[in-house]
Amino acid sequence: MTRFDIPSEPPRTGWDIHCHTVFSDGTATPAALVDLAKETGLEGVGISDHDTTAGWVAAETAARRCGMPLLRGTEITADDEGVSVHMLAFQYDPRSRHICELFETTRASRLKRVRRMVDLLSEDYPITWESVLRQVKEGTKTTVGRPHIADALVAAGVYPTRSDAFADVVSTSSKYYIPTPSPSTHEVVHAVGEAGGVTIIAHPGDLSRNPRLLSDRQIERLIGEGLDGLEVWHRGNPPEQRARLLAIARRHGLLVTGGSDWHGAGKPNVLGENLTDAATVAEIVRRGAIPLWR
Repeated sequence: MTRFDIPSEPPRTGWDIHCHTVFSDGTATPAALVDLAKETGLEGVGISDHDTTAGWVAAETAARRCGMPLLRGTEITADDEGVSVHMLAFQYDPRSRHICELFETTRASRLKRVRRMVDLLSEDYPITWESVLRQVKEGTKTTVGRPHIADALVAAGVYPTRSDAFADVVSTSSKYYIPTPSPSTHEVVHAVGEAGGVTIIAHPGDLSRNPRLLSDRQIERLIGEGLDGLEVWHRGNPPEQRARLLAIARRHGLLVTGGSDWHGAGKPNVLGENLTDAATVAEIVRRGAIPLWR
């Protein structure tokens, strides 16, 4: 199968390339991710923590130890005309100045935003900034976000699980919610391309994340600027959105990927529940600036 032969059904075998660890909002270490991927029988796995490459070295070490091929990536939060967009960037040079500056700015903005949300929540709930920081597993290397607020609320006995917190006061519709300060999607595509990487829009059909999705026009503008693909096989994309996204991918010869959006115990998502086929991974590696880690 070539990358232009896009099936209408998700692959049954392949790679899970959308996974998070303790270096952002996941609950497991990169080593635990790689070990579980091996145990699950995946052909390979990708690490894609939010706005950081801090977990890459630990993932590389684990992948080398157990013989599991590793795709290296990052999920970058961006904005497009008021729509919050998550973008998966793979196989780029992590030393790129533009990428490093983008991550540094975004992470600092995220920290200020989360702290402000905690200040608002603390007026009504038994939560403090210190209790949120206790949920951060890798200190300053961790990208701090809403999941850490949710975990602090769980630790305080307010909610039984992180998902319950996200369904209530940590949700985007909550009065306590503050949007994430983000670069534009256009800047992300440019920065990743400049670093020799591959850019995929994550879960672009997931209405639970946004009251408004990216339009065909917005996606096609990004394609013209160098966007490589769309994550179609994701639990958040309903059937009608998968059909729309597949049609766009076929028209423009885009890569089509899948991933579980695994967060360990942080979400119900199961590692390997959605996959990317090996031919598509090979094309991502071919386009990327760094070789596949084996």
